[in-house]
Amino acid sequence: MEQKSQTTSIVRIGDKDVKGDISIFHALIKLKGVRFSFAKAICKVLNLPLTKKIGTMSKEEIKKVEDVVENPKKYNIPNWILNRRFDPETGESRHLTGPKLDLQKEFDIRNLKKIKCYRGVRHMLKLPVRGQRTKGAFRTKGKTVGVVRKKQMPAKARR
Repeated sequence: MEQKSQTTSIVRIGDKDVKGDISIFHALIKLKGVRFSFAKAICKVLNLPLTKKIGTMSKEEIKKVEDVVENPKKYNIPNWILNRRFDPETGESRHLTGPKLDLQKEFDIRNLKKIKCYRGVRHMLKLPVRGQRTKGAFRTKGKTVGVVRKKQMPAKARR
């Protein structure tokens, strides 16, 4: 009689719990900071089939996947796949995931505001940063560029 491989219903990978019945590729994409090309590169480096269920993986294999996510340069993953190339502070390329990615994004925005460049000023004013038009969208908190009407007077005051 054959033994079936043990499957786990929930697997903790990185800082996220994922269902054990989805493929490795889709489980990796659920991590913040890991997208299609990086997930595919991880599977290729570790010689894992993209369709293998994450619940069937051993703890050692999951540790290996987490190590690749944390240290992609150690496994010769090319720089163009990483999400933080030529970091302004250190000058090296690295890949950030999870809360580290959120924190670095916040620091970058804070730096833009500090040096008062165009994007920083747009962030300060809570206006669109990437060139969108503001007449139709972003119509909140009195920053409207479009039509402004006078307030309607009550019926008694009009006479």
